[in-house]
Amino acid sequence: MNGFFDMPSDLQHSYLGLIGVHLQEALLPVAIGLVLALPVAQLCVRFTWLYPPVLWATTILYAVPSLAFFVVLIDYTGQSETTVVVPLALYSLVVLVPAIVDGVRSVSPETNAAAVAMGIGPVRRYLTVELPIAVPAIFAGLRVATVSSISLVSVGALIGNQGALGNLLADAMFYHRPILAVSSVVTTAVLAILADAALVLIRMLLTPWLPKSARRARRGGPTTPVADEAADASAAGPVAGGAADARTTAGSTL
Repeated sequence: MNGFFDMPSDLQHSYLGLIGVHLQEALLPVAIGLVLALPVAQLCVRFTWLYPPVLWATTILYAVPSLAFFVVLIDYTGQSETTVVVPLALYSLVVLVPAIVDGVRSVSPETNAAAVAMGIGPVRRYLTVELPIAVPAIFAGLRVATVSSISLVSVGALIGNQGALGNLLADAMFYHRPILAVSSVVTTAVLAILADAALVLIRMLLTPWLPKSARRARRGGPTTPVADEAADASAAGPVAGGAADARTTAGSTL
C-alpha cells in the first residue's frame, strides 16, 4: 500500500482533500436534481399527459455522453466545477422524477380526500401528506442517483483537474504508478457504499412507521435498491391511524 495516500503535487490536494472535492462534485448535482425534480414530478402527477414527454426528455439527456456536455458547456463555464455539476444534475433527473412520481401516485385517493376535507390546499397537501408517504420511493431514487453521481465525477478528469479522485487514473499512467489507480477505484467504491448506507439510515429515521418485519423480510425478497424500498413501502400499511397507504411502485424508476 506504499503510495496509496501519497498524492502527486499536480493535483493540488491531499488524499482527504480529493475526497472532499469528489463528494462536493457528486452530491451537489443530486441536491440540485432533487430540487428540480420535486416541482416537475408534481406537475407530472397533476397533468398526467405531461409525464411521458418529461420522461422521454430526461432519458434523452441521460443518453447524451458527458463529454458532449463538456464540449458545449466549456465555452460558457470553462474548465470549472460547474462544467461537471451541470451534466450530473441533469442525469439525476432520469431517476429522481420517476421515483417521485411513482411515490406520490401511490398515495391512496382516500388519503387525499381526507386532506381535502380538512381544508389542506394542493401545495400544502403535496408537502405534508404526499411527499412524506412517498419517502421510501424517493430515497430509492436518491440512492441510485447518488451512487451513479459519485462514479461519474471521475469523468471530469477529461476537462482538466476537475475529476477529483478520477484524476488519479490519469496520473497513474503519467507517473507509471498503478497504485494511484487502485487508490482511485477503491476510494470511489468506498464512498459510494458509505453514501448509500447514510441514505438508508436517513430514510429509516424519516420513516419510523415502516415495520421492522418489512426490513427483515427484504433479505429474502427483491435484490435491487429500488425494489427494496418498494418492498418496505408495500409492507408499511396504513399510516397515521389508517389515513395513508404507502404502497409504492418505485421499481419502475429503473
